[in-house]
Amino acid sequence: MSNEKKGVLAAFLAYVFWGAFPLYWKLLEHVPSMEILLSRVIWSFVFTVLAVVLFGMRKDLLADIKYLWSHQKHFWQLAGASFVISMNWYLYIWAVTHNHLIETSLGYYINPLLSVIFGVIFFKETLNRAQWVATGIAFIAVIILTINYGSVPWVALLIALSFAIYGVLKKKISLDATRGLAIETLFILPIALGYYVYLFTTQQASFLHVDVKTDILMIVSGLVTAIPLILFAKGAQNIPLYLLGFIQYVSPTIVLILGIVLYKEPFSQVELIAFSIIWGALLLFSGSKIIETRKAHHKSAFKNL
Repeated sequence: MSNEKKGVLAAFLAYVFWGAFPLYWKLLEHVPSMEILLSRVIWSFVFTVLAVVLFGMRKDLLADIKYLWSHQKHFWQLAGASFVISMNWYLYIWAVTHNHLIETSLGYYINPLLSVIFGVIFFKETLNRAQWVATGIAFIAVIILTINYGSVPWVALLIALSFAIYGVLKKKISLDATRGLAIETLFILPIALGYYVYLFTTQQASFLHVDVKTDILMIVSGLVTAIPLILFAKGAQNIPLYLLGFIQYVSPTIVLILGIVLYKEPFSQVELIAFSIIWGALLLFSGSKIIETRKAHHKSAFKNL
């Protein structure tokens, strides 16, 4: 199997994992969302550090930490990113365990387009006409949903916004996925441990107080977090970004299907129209990106002749 095919398979599996996350978090809906988040942070740190040790990357991890400490701008950017992604995790867990899967799916459909806007604002990236049109169409769909709901879809927008901000903060920091997750969770670890001490002392903790199944699920949440991230990193190393961007829509599509088919969340005709508009916008955006990338590749190949 070629490296590109391996990359496509790894990226696809990563997004299938992420799309199937609601199935896992639903098993913990009897646990408060904040405690699930704390557990996820703590056990993600434990499992990623174990992976670092097992794969012989201890020196690399120490080198990463030393580099970040000597480059304070990157250090504080990563600290900010770790807080933002923790907020994103909390919103996602809360939305899934409170029957907002469709809105969660909407958030991750909107996210790539919001990231594009941030790219233009913060990194002076440029968009062609088709990409601007696609972005405008998607925001029209959000307005339609807002009118239909009678209120702004805050869960979807905050999920999209937090992940887009996370992308901005991490854009200039290149870290290995496993070591990066270890460092990011390390920033939040003291807060998570401190809060857990509070939960135990006030007898509000579910961990070790409900049943063995709950304890195992909360521990394994760290492993569930780490596996798709490592698969994603492997995929990103071996396939073009435009292809990776196209594959990412697998995840919110799975979430949407789970919300409608398995968990029977209401999905009106207006929502179907709005989502169809977003799908059309994403196809327009992705298609124009693929054409643009291929043209640039052909020009580069022609120059090298």
